[in-house]
Amino acid sequence: MKHAFGLIAALMISTAAHAHGVTKGDIEIIHPNIPQPAAGAKAAGGYMGISNEGTEADRLIAVETEAAGKAELHISEIGDDGVATMRHLPEGIEIPAGDTVVLERGGLHVMLMGLTGPLTEGDMVKATLVFEHAGKVEMEFMVDPPGGEDHSKMDHSDHSTAE
Repeated sequence: MKHAFGLIAALMISTAAHAHGVTKGDIEIIHPNIPQPAAGAKAAGGYMGISNEGTEADRLIAVETEAAGKAELHISEIGDDGVATMRHLPEGIEIPAGDTVVLERGGLHVMLMGLTGPLTEGDMVKATLVFEHAGKVEMEFMVDPPGGEDHSKMDHSDHSTAE
């Protein structure tokens, strides 16, 4: 997977109202979020950074939440024909040792299908990430404004992007 320190810096924000995540062992979940879907939507995407400070790779293999009938790990890709497709990743998402993987629009993400209720900006949505080695990590997705939080206008001067 690619190093994405610039994007992780953009995901990490300095205000307590927005800064959230969780660490379990060597795994850190950074700003898990769901952009507020349209009213009546039956699906939504979940995004975050996942950092593995350990010496061995781990793998995100499942997501559990009561906010949707089904939660799957997906990747969006653009084919040689220019058509975007979304593919389920039943094998999960590898999180290499000493690296950070970013789940974001247009790439890796959590697909929440069959939403059980509306998701409104500011809501916190409970979920459990299941890792091959780290086990279950309880966390919450923050419902960001429609289209996602505009991190470009936030002060990131306190966040280092060096390894």
